Amino acid sequence: MSETSTSVNDDADAAAAADRIRLTFDLDVDVCIVGGGLAGLTTALCAARQGASVAVLEGRHVGWNASGHMVGTVLPGFDLALPDLIERVGLQQARALWALSWSGAEFIRAQATEAAMPGIAVSDGALEVSNVDAGDALIRRLQLLHEDFGTEVEGWQVERVRTELKTSRYFHGVHYPRAFQLDGRKYVHALARLARKAGARIFEDTPVVSIDASGVRKRIVTPSARMRASHIVLAGNIHLGAPLQKLSDTLLPVWRYGGVTAPLGERLAEAIAFKGSVHDTDGIDHFRIVDGDRLIWASPETTWDARPSGFASALQRRIRTVFPQLGRVEITETFGGVTGQTVHGMPQIGQLRKGLWVASGFGRQGMNTSAMAGQLISQAILAGDDRWKLFSPFELVWAGGLSGRVAGHVVNLWVRGRSAAAGTLARHRERARAQERVRELRAAEARRQGAQRPGSRLPLRPQPSDLTRRPDAGEGGA
Repeated sequence: MSETSTSVNDDADAAAAADRIRLTFDLDVDVCIVGGGLAGLTTALCAARQGASVAVLEGRHVGWNASGHMVGTVLPGFDLALPDLIERVGLQQARALWALSWSGAEFIRAQATEAAMPGIAVSDGALEVSNVDAGDALIRRLQLLHEDFGTEVEGWQVERVRTELKTSRYFHGVHYPRAFQLDGRKYVHALARLARKAGARIFEDTPVVSIDASGVRKRIVTPSARMRASHIVLAGNIHLGAPLQKLSDTLLPVWRYGGVTAPLGERLAEAIAFKGSVHDTDGIDHFRIVDGDRLIWASPETTWDARPSGFASALQRRIRTVFPQLGRVEITETFGGVTGQTVHGMPQIGQLRKGLWVASGFGRQGMNTSAMAGQLISQAILAGDDRWKLFSPFELVWAGGLSGRVAGHVVNLWVRGRSAAAGTLARHRERARAQERVRELRAAEARRQGAQRPGSRLPLRPQPSDLTRRPDAGEGGA
């Protein structure tokens, strides 16, 4: 079993490693970006396309963390639920933020063409499924998304969901026909190629030792060189390290691991007909079909680091639990990455001080929000666009350190336990209703056949006087 992602082979990895360039000379640029993940590369691409001189400093290599190891689903929205977002900032501002999240998704779609990114494998449609029978909640959610936020969505009843996914685990669903998915690893590396083509310079194996953000020209120190820039964009998730530890401490590190199965042949098509990605409302299951007959499946989240290969057996059990007809599947590849989640559930996008910007804290909604952040910050720097201020209500909040990680782990366990219990209860009630319907149908059939039998008649209901009359009593009583 290999610990990698789904799409880049060893030869391609070796070629990419040979092409890496470290910063070994002093350099002056307009924009210095710390972090070579989705947010940093999107910012670099957008800024370079607008004519700025751009340098990206990456301590390891492009896409080494969560940005290069994901299921690849591109949806609108944030980690914070829409009702909570409305309560926090009001309906009008929530609409504006939602529109920005859609613009991030559309940016990715515009870049992810076969001409620009060969083999990117874009496919349409994402399905959010419920572990419980929640028809009323589904209607409210559809009304909110469609009427208040202008989002194209479809409500799927239980029968439709189970036609596409042959499992009793899921009930209702919300289908996003304009959402899509792609090969995440190929996307992040292709994004780096586009940024370089636009003029951005990307330096890998170049960690930042210190930052001096005072003055008009900011100073950045690396192990082998110094850099000066008018603007610094911090896009390093939880890995910004000692120079910006206080910023890293506002993020709760959350790891998610996943795997890819061996080819499953026709049995996969018999279990899953839906060609898009599937995720449940509790954030436990997230999967889709890749390469025609393989499954890519992400595991539940954890706040502790581990080897991805250690989750292979857990993934096998989870797949068998949801789709028992697949039997025991072989996991041939595993992957993992850590994201930074904020306390309030919204990304950190904005200006910390003049010329010092942050683009981080994207959580599990990293694809569209990182693209959105890159566009917003590049436009703010080079065109004076102030839409980033829509995120001002979501301040930097300390994530609790070690105690926060423990609390997060407990919460994740509680959510999974609650989801499992609620799902078990919902399926039990569904079976009970089905059994009751069978009994009613059998009773109705028995009554129908009895009524059709020659010479048969239904028994008359005894009258109260018949129940109290003595056997020897005459017509007149006692």
